[in-house]
Amino acid sequence: MKQDTWLRAHVAMFEAFGGSSPRIVPDNLKTGVLKHPREGEIVLNDAYREMAAHYRAAVLPGRTRAPKDKASVENTVSHVATWIIAGLRQARFQTLPELRAAIIERVAGYNAEPFQKRPGSRASVFAAHEQSLLTPLPQVPYEISHWVYGRRVARNGHVSWQRNHYSVPFAHIGTKVDLRITDRVLEAYRGTERLSSHLLLAEGAANEYRTNDADLPTGERYQPWDGPRVREWAERIGPSALVVVNRIFESVPIDVQGLDAALAVLRLSRRFSAERVEAACRIGLAGPFRSPRYAHLQPILATGQDRAELLRPPREQRVEHGGYVRGASYYAEGDAK
Repeated sequence: MKQDTWLRAHVAMFEAFGGSSPRIVPDNLKTGVLKHPREGEIVLNDAYREMAAHYRAAVLPGRTRAPKDKASVENTVSHVATWIIAGLRQARFQTLPELRAAIIERVAGYNAEPFQKRPGSRASVFAAHEQSLLTPLPQVPYEISHWVYGRRVARNGHVSWQRNHYSVPFAHIGTKVDLRITDRVLEAYRGTERLSSHLLLAEGAANEYRTNDADLPTGERYQPWDGPRVREWAERIGPSALVVVNRIFESVPIDVQGLDAALAVLRLSRRFSAERVEAACRIGLAGPFRSPRYAHLQPILATGQDRAELLRPPREQRVEHGGYVRGASYYAEGDAK
């Protein structure tokens, strides 16, 4: 079962109950429990622990290889599944909401079925004895999230996620941060400290930036590389390299967002010569991409295409060697002179 499916099932369950149970006794699947040693501390999945804390519920996983810890839950799950599937096997549904509504109706019918050996039903027992024990639901429903650990903050003060970039305070440049991602928001954490929060860019967006002004440096000592200094380096390499760098900066709202891409191009001169990088930039600018990047230029250098450019002799002009030249009048007269 996927992590978000596991969490959404808990949220839907608590909403159906009208409250959260004070204790949750799950199995030891990895979407909930990372470690459950015989001795020592139980290690819960971060997202699962966060969800339980939101609903003020204690997670007490059943012991491994101890089926009695889960009482009759396994049999009940089987009975409910059979009840629902058997009742709907002939039905046809056009939409997922229709199917969900039918399942809810079948579950309500199952809970209303009278017990065989005692008075009442599951629904009546829940209303009379269990519902009052539930913890009231929080005002804001839990927002499903997952964590990504150890993302390095780039030199431009941004961290990458799904081909897009989100700012982190400049003091954390070069360090690693953890990302908490929900359906709407991306948050960067250093330990338990939240460093920044951004609305997620739309699905399908690529190479776009979310930048908080407060995250940007305020003095040169915090930003050794800036647009003018990068352009100076490009100019020392050659005019084509300068054009490539200028076009990179033109493609972003503020220079700081283009630093990484521009420096990636210029640093190729440390592995290859400045002359070769200039030749590669010249080839790249002649290609189909208006703004060539590292991904376009590095293969040119790695395969030696730039060497062919450098070794190609200049185009020779046709030279007429000296000789006898006869004018049109010679042939017009019809006899040799």
